[in-house]
Amino acid sequence: MKFGTKVIHGGLEPDPLTGAVMTPIYQTSTYAQEAPGKHKGYEYARTQNPTRSALERNLAHLENGSHGICFASGLAAMDAILRLLNPGDEVVATNDLYGGSYRLMRRVHERYGLVSRYVDMSNPAEVADAINEKTRLLWVETPTNPMLKVVDIRKMVELARAKNVLVAVDNTFASPYLQNPLDLGADLVLHSATKYLGGHSDVVMGAVIVKEDSLAESLYFLQNAVGAVPSPNDCFLVLRGIKTLHLRVERACSNAERIAGFLRNHPQVRNVYFPGFEDHPQHAIAKAQMRHFGGMLSFDLHTDSLEHATKVLSNTHYFTLAESLGGVESLIGHPASMTHASIPREDRLKVGLTDSLIRLSVGVEDVEDLIEDLEKALSEL
Repeated sequence: MKFGTKVIHGGLEPDPLTGAVMTPIYQTSTYAQEAPGKHKGYEYARTQNPTRSALERNLAHLENGSHGICFASGLAAMDAILRLLNPGDEVVATNDLYGGSYRLMRRVHERYGLVSRYVDMSNPAEVADAINEKTRLLWVETPTNPMLKVVDIRKMVELARAKNVLVAVDNTFASPYLQNPLDLGADLVLHSATKYLGGHSDVVMGAVIVKEDSLAESLYFLQNAVGAVPSPNDCFLVLRGIKTLHLRVERACSNAERIAGFLRNHPQVRNVYFPGFEDHPQHAIAKAQMRHFGGMLSFDLHTDSLEHATKVLSNTHYFTLAESLGGVESLIGHPASMTHASIPREDRLKVGLTDSLIRLSVGVEDVEDLIEDLEKALSEL
């Protein structure tokens, strides 16, 4: 089944009760039982819900996995993965990652004995040096947020297998349309379904997809025991968003490529970070493990100051200044003060996240309007 068919049909059938073509919203908290413990597969909505089950099957198909497990947010999904580990275990993570992921590892799980180390995963030698007898998980983001580095998933899997370490890949920036980490050997794939999967900035959700039954069993247990589950209405919204995932992401990729080229030639712009450039350090890896180069890019200004960045951020019209990414609308953000504010400034600067760095989530509007919008904002400098 090709991807464009999977988004419509993967794991889905008309509703068995009514024949409804679109999965209904089962807005109920509990289910009637014929006798104590005798039921039709559903007993309480925290444990299972038919709308959520349909979404989980669909997600498993999109990532070529066997099990999808949905959570109330991307961070709730990540939290479940980290709960697979024990006090004293260590995580090796990319040093260029979402600020919320860093905060969860450092300020929440570190209190309970989990140790996290941060390295440049675009350099496999650094990863190999960081793995020790206590390492249990490699936490991979690719492309990274916000510097758009690309991590060689196959190489991370090779390093991990030699040490009996799990590999989890945050695939949010790429989406299942562009990249399938399980096919490259990863054990777990995470999505903030808030982003490209939902695609319309109207839902918050997370998901983990795996192939191994034992991992799925542990995650389903945590999903039920901890209780960070999404509502049936949210599951319906993500199911609806997925049906146009390939169309939206393809358009966003095309727009981002044009905008990256425009910015690279603009006199006010110092650097543009976009894996589609042939001279991007990991362009060849991106080309090998992704279908396109994504709808995300970052750039910084010749004058590295918050004041100059703010002028650009405050003077766009079609690019909305807001958190998040992956919606049909284009968004502009300032990682240093928004998505990555929880990371110490000295650590941000080490990976190139300057005070003037601006991140774009390119939407599906007409690209000429988007370029004109950025040109106008940059002309205010």
